Amino acid sequence: MALPLTHKRVLVVEDEQHFRSVLVSYLKSLGAETSEANNGLQAMNVMDDVRPDLILSDLAMPEMGGIEFVENLRLQGAQIPVLVISATDKMADIAKVLRLGVQDILLKPLTDMNRLRESILACLYPSMFTSQAIEEAELFQNWDALSKHSSDAIELLRQLQPPVQQTIAHCRINYRQLTTDENPGLVLDIAALSDKDLAFYCLDVSRAGDNGLLAALLLRVLFNGLLQDHLASQHHRWPQMPVLLKQINQLLRQGKLKGQFPLLLGYYHTEYKKLILVSAGLNANVNTGDNQIQLSNGVPLGTFEATYTNQISQRCTAWQCQVWGSGGRLRLMLSAE
Repeated sequence: MALPLTHKRVLVVEDEQHFRSVLVSYLKSLGAETSEANNGLQAMNVMDDVRPDLILSDLAMPEMGGIEFVENLRLQGAQIPVLVISATDKMADIAKVLRLGVQDILLKPLTDMNRLRESILACLYPSMFTSQAIEEAELFQNWDALSKHSSDAIELLRQLQPPVQQTIAHCRINYRQLTTDENPGLVLDIAALSDKDLAFYCLDVSRAGDNGLLAALLLRVLFNGLLQDHLASQHHRWPQMPVLLKQINQLLRQGKLKGQFPLLLGYYHTEYKKLILVSAGLNANVNTGDNQIQLSNGVPLGTFEATYTNQISQRCTAWQCQVWGSGGRLRLMLSAE
């Protein structure tokens, strides 16, 4: 099960041991890796070994309080987001840490853990907080409700669709749905893995009823982490896309999602101009300018325990890919900057 803070490192700076333990336990329940410090001075030493994605800090602490700690961070040029949790009633202290650029302040006693969770997500995902990050974080909590109300799942899928035009990993990308059906057919997702590479997938949700919608939501939450873990295990080699498809097939089975799930996976490395496409049930035509290649569909995921796929690999600085299946047709276009 995906957790919203998986692969995120959080440093908790708090002198009250019991409250620090409560915070650490809660962060771990959300999937975070945690480090602890009793005060700002100890936290500065911890920072030498840990590079946190987020810091939770009290203000009133011995040796070095939260204000001085944040001042030191900013003087060193560290722009790590900071969430202050304090019992202070001094508006001057609150104004000072706000000027230092802390992302949020929560007052003790902290009784609403949902409020804490929302603040953490807002710190880590500021540009997506109002929609994508919240929906992803709450997806599994609402899994039963989504299973029973397909209209809610459809609406959530619409909210999670990528913008039709964007620039990521030094690539200009745009896509067009070539069908006008109001119900989801082909669901697309695109994400940068670093400033040099990106990945995308296209899933046909039309061949498994409501399970198709749930499979799309499951994949939307898990795909990036799955691919990142896979790339780390490859030691800078190209991703083994058939292996990824096999893992996704296993996840669908573990989720007890029955049906056929036609899926196309893609990977592009900007520096090496390397495009890899693999299909399990969707057709694709790729135009690189110099070459036109047809990728036959293979067998949809969910059909068998094993996977049967087709793959192509090309070097190109720009390409167009038209994808189609029973759920519709779309065109994805990319140009490296």
